Amino acid sequence: MGRIIALSSGKGGVGKTVTTVNVAAALSHFNKKVVAIDANLTTSNLGLHLGIPLYPVTLQDVIKGKARVEDSTYFHPAGFRIIPADVSLSKLMLPKTSELLNVFYDVAEDVDFVLIDSAAGLGKETVASIEAADEMITVTNPELSALTDALKLGKMAERYDTKNLGVVLNRVRNERHEFSKESVEDFLELPVLGHVHEDQNVRSAIANKQPVVTYRPYSKSSNQFKSIAARLLGEEYSPNVSLFQRMFSWLR
Repeated sequence: MGRIIALSSGKGGVGKTVTTVNVAAALSHFNKKVVAIDANLTTSNLGLHLGIPLYPVTLQDVIKGKARVEDSTYFHPAGFRIIPADVSLSKLMLPKTSELLNVFYDVAEDVDFVLIDSAAGLGKETVASIEAADEMITVTNPELSALTDALKLGKMAERYDTKNLGVVLNRVRNERHEFSKESVEDFLELPVLGHVHEDQNVRSAIANKQPVVTYRPYSKSSNQFKSIAARLLGEEYSPNVSLFQRMFSWLR
């Protein structure tokens, strides 16, 4: 049985879907079998990030009993599988915890990881994903408003006995107003699993509908996502460095 992990954020815009996509790709890089599920059934984005926005069969069809889980599962060239959600207004729905639970555990039978891209915020849709998952990763930015909502998200996970593994600090700019790693850990009382710097390569990867882990495998953000994946596996990760980067470092 694979690990079922919800990637959640207390507010939108922190990079939760980007994190889900790239952690999935990074785990695949380590030869793990991964399925990413878009459990955000009102504002679905996972398929958009991966360049296939209109799938013929989606999670909504499975929940409604119109399709089997395997019918809604698609392979992505980055090495992992996807169960997308429908982006059309006609398929909007608020799933029940029991409905998601059935899908998650069905998928988890023959994979190493099930990564759930949950809805942002603290509403019923987010609750359903967190309650149905076994573990959670909090995705946030090192800023007060995002961290305050992340704190509320942690309390929600406690309520439903979902293990909060820790925090991914995303879109780090190293600006003076940002919280440090130590301050975040003190504020949220959780370990920081890793941080990802603001990186033009991530924006370029999104524009090209690919994970940055495969689009720019030697970039700083790519290595940072791989480091987060390695930590989930309990392993150490030595960053990949391109020949150009090695030559530039030597010249410096």
